[in-house]
Amino acid sequence: MFVSTIAVNPRPTPSAAGLLLATIGAIAFSGKAIIVKLAYRHGVDAVTLIMLRMLFALPFFLLLAWWAGRERGGVRPAALTRRDWLGVLGLGFTGYYLSSFLDFAGLAYISASLERLILYLNPTLVLLLGWLIYRRMVLRGQLVGMAISYGGVVLVFGRELHGAGGAAVWGAALVFASALSYAVYLLYSGQLVRRLGSLRLVGLASTVACLCCLLQFALLRPLDSVLAVAPAVLWLSLLNATACTVVPVLLVMMAVERIGPALTAQSGMIGPVSTILLGVLLLDEPFTAWLAAGTVLVIAGILVFTRAKA
Repeated sequence: MFVSTIAVNPRPTPSAAGLLLATIGAIAFSGKAIIVKLAYRHGVDAVTLIMLRMLFALPFFLLLAWWAGRERGGVRPAALTRRDWLGVLGLGFTGYYLSSFLDFAGLAYISASLERLILYLNPTLVLLLGWLIYRRMVLRGQLVGMAISYGGVVLVFGRELHGAGGAAVWGAALVFASALSYAVYLLYSGQLVRRLGSLRLVGLASTVACLCCLLQFALLRPLDSVLAVAPAVLWLSLLNATACTVVPVLLVMMAVERIGPALTAQSGMIGPVSTILLGVLLLDEPFTAWLAAGTVLVIAGILVFTRAKA
């Protein structure tokens, strides 16, 4: 009877399914840096590249915003007030447009591995902003975790600085500013998430970001310049928009519903590791003892940080 039951009903438990969704989502998110680095090999610039990514992603985010805001069971979600729209515009600008553009720009100067490690410091930046703006309490364990994580980033950055010089400084600064911009989004999004729901907010804010990227391209580049883009860049941008942008957003949301945000965030620790492995395999980035040690320190520090918070 036991064997028969296993054969007939092999479905994973909600926890197993949630962990699988969170893991795949984290790996898909981490693939963005790899695709951007591959696209840069074809001579495209950050303004054009992020425009193409957002152009391909725009229909999906519009559909997501409509689907999350539709009437269900005879109940229509609350209409957006003027304050809601201002919040969506602000969060879309900081959390998705500015953060993404700075990240794309920084990837032109540093490795995908260092970029992912810097972005992984995001929870610590949210804590620091909360302390500076709202005077929220910082625990001793959180400070220890932050020190370990930042030490790991400094270790990897030091090795990259030795090889790339000033370009590494500029690239790391851009990516760190990207992480800071997204931390601002996380800090201020709580109230809107509770009012609009996470999927609706992501759809609306991401739509704002897409429009900002299209407007930026129209202001800074000739419109016909997109015709000179290599076909490979178009395909990579389509892959980036779908597999590394829209799909992981949905996977992570589904994972949160099944296993909660804390466990989903811990599953995201595979992100830096997958970025490093993909960078070695697809970009021929060197895998050194310094990189391995720095990655271990960053992940361990974030683990200490989250455990202290819990």
